[in-house]
Amino acid sequence: MITTFEHLADAWVRRRAAPEPEALRAIQGLEPAAVVTGGSRGIGRAIAEELARHGHRVLIVARRPGDLETARQAVERAGTGPALILSLDVTEPTAGACIEEALASERLYLDTLVNSAGIGLSGRFTGQTTADLDRLVALDVTALTRLTHHALKSMLPRARGNILNVASLGAYMPGPYQAAYYASKSYVLSLTEALAEETAGRGVRIAVLAPGPVATGFHRDMGADTAIYLRALPVMSPERVARSAVRGLRLARRVIVPGLAGPFIAYALRVLPRPVIRPLVGGLLQPDDRPQTPRAR
Repeated sequence: MITTFEHLADAWVRRRAAPEPEALRAIQGLEPAAVVTGGSRGIGRAIAEELARHGHRVLIVARRPGDLETARQAVERAGTGPALILSLDVTEPTAGACIEEALASERLYLDTLVNSAGIGLSGRFTGQTTADLDRLVALDVTALTRLTHHALKSMLPRARGNILNVASLGAYMPGPYQAAYYASKSYVLSLTEALAEETAGRGVRIAVLAPGPVATGFHRDMGADTAIYLRALPVMSPERVARSAVRGLRLARRVIVPGLAGPFIAYALRVLPRPVIRPLVGGLLQPDDRPQTPRAR
């Protein structure tokens, strides 16, 4: 059900919209679809299910075929129609074209993009391999940037579309012992806010999701399950985060920080001096010294 607030948000998003006739002709006879990268588990899967509940046709993109099939079944149970899956490494330069091809084969077009694919890396920076760091940057930064660029170039001429990039509450602070991961999320936050401002009023919703700890197994997989911050901060369910994300996107919010404590923490991190934040966060994030490998969200 579309609420009055959502109608007002839509009018605001489209206040300077000028769709190009050629772009609209290109999607005649096609249905809009939501594409969720990293949608086979965790936050991505929860968002895919939530989008399906709101009536979206969903294409789930991930690398592991087994996880994809399980996610497809869950998304179909949540929605009213069939879900699509695509086994794809989104770090490939041709990922955007591959997604478009998969959609076109089903008479669909990209109307909503959720960039949820990502990995974490915990431990001392000097103890991490160059290959692990390159992989993190390729997925959390480069692939997200490419897919956002690809989607936005087709959405703006149509004067409609939605882009949701998944960052983290860690985007607001430096993260000793998760330095590259926190830095990548700061990039995602900055990029998304800047693009939302560049394209304001032209019909495309662009938002960034910045949750705190989420009960997905992500921290365990990246070797950060012993960090104090998991006991010091409230841990949210992926379903609650997904509900906040989709609701915030529909209401045209640019930055979505789920939960009751999250917005207050984000505000505090913006006003506290960095010399105070750095050692505090370092203490909260310090794991044991086991060797770590990057794991997908």
